[in-house]
This record gives sequence, C-alpha cells and structure tokens, in this order.
Amino acid sequence: MTPTAAAMKLTYDDLLLLPDDRKRHEIIDGEHYVTPSPSLRHQVIVGNLHLVIATYLETHPLGRIFLSPLDVIFTEFDVVEPDLLYVSHDRDDALTGTHVRGVPELVIEIASKGTRRRDETIKRRLYERVGVSEYWIVDPKVDVVRVYRREHRGFRRPEELSSNAGAVMTTTLLPGLEIPLARIFRD
Repeated sequence: MTPTAAAMKLTYDDLLLLPDDRKRHEIIDGEHYVTPSPSLRHQVIVGNLHLVIATYLETHPLGRIFLSPLDVIFTEFDVVEPDLLYVSHDRDDALTGTHVRGVPELVIEIASKGTRRRDETIKRRLYERVGVSEYWIVDPKVDVVRVYRREHRGFRRPEELSSNAGAVMTTTLLPGLEIPLARIFRD
C-alpha cells in the first residue's frame, strides 16, 4: 500500500528531531524548507527594524517584538521562523515560553535571493490564511517594503514603499510609530 500525501507531511514533532545546524528550518503545509544563514545586509536591516520597533514599545507598551530564531506554530503542519514578529498583549496567550503558538499581528520577512519567491508566494498565502494582520516583505535589493494589510478575509493589494522616494512606514498596529525607510536601509 502506498502512503498518501497527507501521511507524508512533516509535523512540528518532526522538526524538533532535526539536528541544530544553525540553518532556518520551517514547515509549510507539511513541506520542509531550509534557509541558510542570512547575509550581513539582511542582519543590519533586521537589527535596524528591531531597534526602531523595540524603542517604540518601551514607551508604548502595547506588546512585544521578537527576532528569529523563534518558532511560530500555526498548526502541526505549519511552523515558521519569521525574521521579526510582533505580538500584542491581547495575544499574550500565544507566548508559551519557548515559542509562539498562535497568530502574531505583524510578521516581517527580509527577502533574499534564496527566500524571495517563497516569501512572496507560499509564506504570504500562509500568513493570509492564518489571519496575520500585516505582513511586510522588506526587499534589500531595491530598498523597498511591500506591506500587506488584512481586509476582511484576506490581504488587500500590497502598498509598496521605497526608500528612494523618502517613504515613511506607519501601521495602525503601533499608533504613532513612524519608520523612515532610509533609517531601515542604512548600513
């Protein structure tokens, strides 16, 4: 008897059995994805974003911002490690002490040569399906951020903001926060 495709899907328990090789391991719809260590520019951008949002949250304690690696478990077949994620205090019950089991309001991915296509397709569909409020794809190749915001049941058409145009990012999730893109993309 041939096993069905559903029987061959990987789960979070399977993910926990993998050796720690310092790579990012994720499961989306039971399929295993591996991402090598990020580039220096990727890390600078993640650090810049984290610093700006964390500083805002110190004076506006609405929730918490987390850096990868941190498992976010949506289902036993969907476990990801976003570059950054924000969880408001309204969703504190999703924080287990070791991972997030639930849906963050904001997920941020820094696109790279190895992840760009997955970030823009498979992950975007996953985040939309599970109910993420906002999904930002930061593209360091062209200094652009694509912002997907939830509208009713899904994401509306993305807003594209460019550092070259002097854009400033805002979000209703963090009222009053203004993020000049030049600040994020600076080396």
